[in-house]
Amino acid sequence: MKKKLIRTSTVLFAVAASLGLAACGSSSNNSGSGGSSNSSSSSNLTGAGSTLVAPLLSQWQPKYDEEHGVAVTYGAIGSGGGIEQITARTVDFGASDAPLTSSQASACKGCVQIPWALSATAIAYHVQGVPTGLKLTGPILSDIWLGKIKAWNDPAIKKLNPGVNLPSTKITPVYRTDGSGDTYAFTNYLSHVSSEWKSKVGTSTQVHFPVGLGGKGNSGVGGVLTSTNGSIAYVALAYVVSNKFTDAAVQNAAGKFETPGISSISAAAATVKSVPSDNAISIVDPPASASGAYPISTFTYVIVPKKSPKASGLKKFITWALGSEAQALGPKLDFAPLPAKVVTAGKNTLNTLG
Repeated sequence: MKKKLIRTSTVLFAVAASLGLAACGSSSNNSGSGGSSNSSSSSNLTGAGSTLVAPLLSQWQPKYDEEHGVAVTYGAIGSGGGIEQITARTVDFGASDAPLTSSQASACKGCVQIPWALSATAIAYHVQGVPTGLKLTGPILSDIWLGKIKAWNDPAIKKLNPGVNLPSTKITPVYRTDGSGDTYAFTNYLSHVSSEWKSKVGTSTQVHFPVGLGGKGNSGVGGVLTSTNGSIAYVALAYVVSNKFTDAAVQNAAGKFETPGISSISAAAATVKSVPSDNAISIVDPPASASGAYPISTFTYVIVPKKSPKASGLKKFITWALGSEAQALGPKLDFAPLPAKVVTAGKNTLNTLG
């Protein structure tokens, strides 16, 4: 089992603070922007959306303000909320872990999406006496959230984990009630590995989960997870790390069990051979050739209008976010650096703003 990188208490506090702000659900929240007295209000930028990317933005905001005198305010309200707000033009940019659907792209009227961060959705669980690193597969996860596997000592789980004392405790699946990029990544993965899931539930930022308990945002899901023995949830990796949740090793297409981390996320992203014209990239369930890949890895996107009064400022900020300085702030929060071809595609898209 790969060991996660050691993180300082300062980093954990920063992540927890960022995600705590996400729970407030207000686009006016600034999860660590560190405003500059030299910043002009007309040049400042406001965004909203993904809770997954919030910890990284909390590092980007003060750095960018310090270097460029531009305050970036961000409300971590979930990917669905980010798409809604940029569509309504109540913010300068949206952020989503799910690429726009065709109907969303049409409603957004001239918006483009650019992958600007790379992380993963982890599978966290709370089962008294069961250590971290429990082995699970995609079909087992599908059957848990479909309500077909009901107890932790189910033969399918026991077979994968010999020597682990699995109790007869009832399994309580936990899911996001708000529009969530983590929901998109998780359901996209399950749709890849389970034909039953694909036909009965499908892939979206919000789906009807047949069983389980819901929570709003990563904080809401984390609250249910913490208070419910026997629970299991899909949660943004940074939130799992900051709260020291136990998380599972998920089997990939090569048959290996991987936990999410920089190397396993990067291995999944390395399978990207080309970037489509709309920049929508799925890296869940990567091929067996990516033997070290974590199978629920995901890009997260910034969504901006091609025509905007803030076009110049947005181009500068997003170009900076795609650059080496900003990307170097990611690994300590379990965000892997973007592949070069993804950065190039993003910069090409930025050139269409005006």
